Amino acid sequence: MTDLVAVDFTATDLDRIAAAEGRVAVLITPDGKLDQGARRVNRLTKGALARFVESKPFEKLSEGAAQVLAYPTGLAAEAVIVVKLSRRPDTETARKAGAALARNMGEGALLALAGNTQRCADIAYGLMLTAYDFTDHKTGEAAEKTRGAVTVMASKPEEVAEAAETLRAVAEGVFFTRDLVNAPANVLTTTEFAARVADMEKLGLIVEVLEEKELEELGMRALLAVGQGSESPSRVAVMEWRGGGDEAPLALVGKGVVFDTGGISIKPSAGMEEMTMDMGGAGVVSGVMRAVARRKARANVVGLIGLVENMPDGRAQRPGDVVVSMKGDTIEVINTDAEGRLVLADVLWYAQERFKPSGVIDLATLTGAIIVGLGNENTGVFSNDDAFCVAFLKAAAAESEGAWRMPMGPAYDKLIKSRIADIKNSAGRPAGSITAAQFLGRFVKDDMPWIHLDIAGTALVKEDTALAPKGATGWGVRALDRLIRDRYES
Repeated sequence: MTDLVAVDFTATDLDRIAAAEGRVAVLITPDGKLDQGARRVNRLTKGALARFVESKPFEKLSEGAAQVLAYPTGLAAEAVIVVKLSRRPDTETARKAGAALARNMGEGALLALAGNTQRCADIAYGLMLTAYDFTDHKTGEAAEKTRGAVTVMASKPEEVAEAAETLRAVAEGVFFTRDLVNAPANVLTTTEFAARVADMEKLGLIVEVLEEKELEELGMRALLAVGQGSESPSRVAVMEWRGGGDEAPLALVGKGVVFDTGGISIKPSAGMEEMTMDMGGAGVVSGVMRAVARRKARANVVGLIGLVENMPDGRAQRPGDVVVSMKGDTIEVINTDAEGRLVLADVLWYAQERFKPSGVIDLATLTGAIIVGLGNENTGVFSNDDAFCVAFLKAAAAESEGAWRMPMGPAYDKLIKSRIADIKNSAGRPAGSITAAQFLGRFVKDDMPWIHLDIAGTALVKEDTALAPKGATGWGVRALDRLIRDRYES
């Protein structure tokens, strides 16, 4: 797994500043006031910091943004990073400041003079989340590129370190998800994915991997039909974290299509290489489970992921086939590229039958329609329970992870009625993300609180986001971990 940058917290020691190598960061309030660390830097640089603070470039900096002053006189450091930040920033701005440090810290060490600035742990969190680079398949200098250690001087380093350790556990879950989503399909096969999940047993998770024979015995014929054209065996991995006593667990269910050609309804070649990310839902579930285990959450959480590969082959399912789900409903396959909902249908039913959860949340890179509707800024949120949905949206907002509730209703069910089976897996373009959610809702039991998250637009992006470089974002790990902390921990 990609390593997180090392961050150490220590008491302020002004005498260390002059000899510090790499880069030195100072936090200066919007009104230009210098704390003791900044004053020492200003004195060592013969007033350079004060001159910059009085300049137009500093005035134009938004709060949380940074400017680099290169090769300062009087310091061993190669640069001073000036971050504009109030002493009591809100969480989002503190993390933005950390992200600015990550983007400007270079490859050497970083000494950050935080003084008595509040939310230092969130500054470090923003730095950790942003300082990510997926280099598993690079060679030469690109593979050897590393980031130096970060030292944060703060007025209460022990308190900051304790708060940052919890956030670091969540950041590790985010990195785990990003690595999974970024991995190529010839590396992250269903077998390799299951192995990476099973390796988390050393963190205290209880992990079980169900093989095809067991899936057949359970009646997961919808899931198995998706993967029957692939050489990679289909699997379901189950991860349990038991940290909350005897209460029913929260169940997280993820779509894990490690590569999606579309099957017989094959996709256009342009952009198909991005279908390595079609296991994004399973990636998020795995990352959340890693986070709750690493921070030893006082809650019961179970994560279930359906791992398949959707390939065209002589054995692959065809448009027009009828498959029988674990629930017993028959499904007419209209489009073999609407495969994720077949996987989720069986895993959703299995999760409810086996674990009797207090609520279920599924995640999937499910529809292109959600990208048409919401772009890459928000995940589509569908739910049958207002209170449950509001709690999730509150958690997502607290973590600045975009989420927008979409409509559902019986009127959409007529679009997925089948002439020859109980239901069909595709209704075409109109309301495409909604009819997909309506399909999944059929496999949620009465009175079971349920949320469906369509992350097709947020799992992998082509531009940097606030706390991630372009590529896999890890969207959802932070929001779901926050939901668990706020709603389920005892």
